[in-house]
Amino acid sequence: MQGYTTFFRGTPLLCQLFLVYYGFGQFRGFWQDIGLWWFFREPFYCALFTFTINTAAYQAEILRGAIQSIPRGQFEGASSLGLHRWATLRLVVMPQAMILALRPLGNELIVMIKSSAITSLVTLFDLMGATRLAFARSFDLSIYLYAALIYLVLVEIIRRVWDRLELRLSRHMALR
Repeated sequence: MQGYTTFFRGTPLLCQLFLVYYGFGQFRGFWQDIGLWWFFREPFYCALFTFTINTAAYQAEILRGAIQSIPRGQFEGASSLGLHRWATLRLVVMPQAMILALRPLGNELIVMIKSSAITSLVTLFDLMGATRLAFARSFDLSIYLYAALIYLVLVEIIRRVWDRLELRLSRHMALR
């Protein structure tokens, strides 16, 4: 697990995308033999797979840190009530850890949205790919400004929704 998170957190997302899209394509015969070539030949699926394994590494570290920040007394209290290890994790530790992890998980979601711009480098037309195509046709730099504004609006919407979600889930902790 530590090797997985170290690799995916320590290497650039663009490098990972190229390794999956171009690197896995070199094993076409293998993927055809096991029936997965349909997945690895499409840029959308390669990008989705790359983003998933990348963000999973970051989310694993976020959750690990949140769980480790729960005071040892919570574990001991659950044990004294007779809760088994799985029940302690599910009923006591994870609800508290998820509140602590909520803000970093929201930040990770925003980073993934902004990182989606690199998918245009593997022939996948996302917002930045469409922007590059429009710029190539018109040479109007304001197109990039519009793309930036669209990203800004998307991020702001997610940030506001995430703030409300965090406020709702932690309302029991608010000072009265």
